[in-house]
Amino acid sequence: MRQPQVQPLLENRLDVHDRKQFELKLEYQPSGTDHESQYAIDAYFFVPAQLNVTQDTWTREDFYADLHNYVRLKTPTLSFDEILTEAVSPLVQLEQQLARPALSSQSEVVYDAKMLSCVFRGALRRFSRGMNEQCTALAAGKDPIDCAPPSSLEELERLARSSVVATREVLTRYRAVSAALTTKFEATPKTRASLRLVDEYMSLTVEQFFRKTVVEMDQMPRTGVFAELRKELMNQVVADEGYRKDHQLRSVISPTGDNEEYTHRIGFLKKFCMNILFLRVARTQTRQAWEEVVLALAAGLAMAFATGVAFFTQTQVTQASFNVFLILVVGYMFKDRIKEGARRIFTHYARKTLFDRSTKIIDTVTQELVGVCKEKVDYSGFEVPADVARLRNQDDFVTVSQGEMSESVIRYQKKIVLESDMLPRLGDGIVTGVTDIIRIDIDRLLRDMDDPEFALEYIDLEDFSVGKVKAAKSYQVDMAFRFAVDDGPTKRTEVQLVRLVIDRNGIKRMLKLKGGEGLVAPLVPVR
Repeated sequence: MRQPQVQPLLENRLDVHDRKQFELKLEYQPSGTDHESQYAIDAYFFVPAQLNVTQDTWTREDFYADLHNYVRLKTPTLSFDEILTEAVSPLVQLEQQLARPALSSQSEVVYDAKMLSCVFRGALRRFSRGMNEQCTALAAGKDPIDCAPPSSLEELERLARSSVVATREVLTRYRAVSAALTTKFEATPKTRASLRLVDEYMSLTVEQFFRKTVVEMDQMPRTGVFAELRKELMNQVVADEGYRKDHQLRSVISPTGDNEEYTHRIGFLKKFCMNILFLRVARTQTRQAWEEVVLALAAGLAMAFATGVAFFTQTQVTQASFNVFLILVVGYMFKDRIKEGARRIFTHYARKTLFDRSTKIIDTVTQELVGVCKEKVDYSGFEVPADVARLRNQDDFVTVSQGEMSESVIRYQKKIVLESDMLPRLGDGIVTGVTDIIRIDIDRLLRDMDDPEFALEYIDLEDFSVGKVKAAKSYQVDMAFRFAVDDGPTKRTEVQLVRLVIDRNGIKRMLKLKGGEGLVAPLVPVR
């Protein structure tokens, strides 16, 4: 009998976003045992020396400019049945507005509609992912007992058909309640337009995930129950496409056009509906403020020395002379060097201990503080964990190149402290965590690369004729991530190694090698 899986506090997913960017997505769900919880990320970038990436060519300011960070509330998890029946469901709350003599707030109606589109999209995504996993398992002849539910072909059929019925009911009920609300109450043009856009987005979401599910079912037989399921899914896709055509919406795929309007519209609608989940950030440069204090301390120390020299000279020499002149000049020279030396020493220790910048994370609806994020980038003076080094040493190239070939190591640190008590008060009480998205542009790594393709001489062994074959030139950048969670009694650490294969055109592929959890070991110095 399978045991139920425990939901981890911190889930991470690494993906290639496009040719020039990769994305790290973290979903953190505090346990609620403590009023404050935190998680931290240490990312190590091992860049080959031939790419000419140093703190001078990829400065701290440039690194932050290439790093895009988004923090939002985790999409609430509601099943199709819960969306249709539960009191916390945004759909049910919209329908309850009809029983009131007046709308509580038009902005609240729009908020509930947007939240409905978010939880509806989450349910469709889980349905599509589950169907893909089950179809893959069935195609491979995997024992159904080892699969996540559904555990049989009959259960798979029941899940698919019930999801199609539930999807149709959600759309029907939302369209009915939005029309009734705008008819019964005097809604502003902005509210009416917002409800229409949510309707269009939900229709497009159904099309997106049902079409994706049909594509992923291509590995299954085209007869029997699978043919019927494909037909039911595509019937709903065609019905929603017809609905948008009937309402003269331009978000319809054209088999012969470039579909620019379609992609622009679906991108705008996604941002419009999901903006209720995104949190506002207020960023300050922490290190810059402290460095000003450090500079003031260095100047004060140097001035104290110069003043001491002046006082000493006055007590020893009562009249102005050439000796007094020399003493004051030498004192000023030492004052200047003391100031610069103290500044370097203080700045060195400040950079080792202080974060570069601090960000307040604020809920856009309540304007309350949700948490604080701190970030830091280092190019030297730190150590690489031994467990990370062990993961890299599984590659013979890395093992033999240590001490033989140089590389630049960049460390990016991020720490987020959350007010766990705040989360249940957000999103009508159905929000349980946050989603942290880090996107990094690697364009700077590509500048000093060779051409992505070149010709190799080839000799045919039969007639010894000479020809040329195409060869690809790529580079490998290792990235190690350490994820740490401190949530009351729970403290966990996970290590993951990723190898980015890139050429002058951008990212070719990403190779993942996962480490174990709880690996805490001595540190190995950076060479």
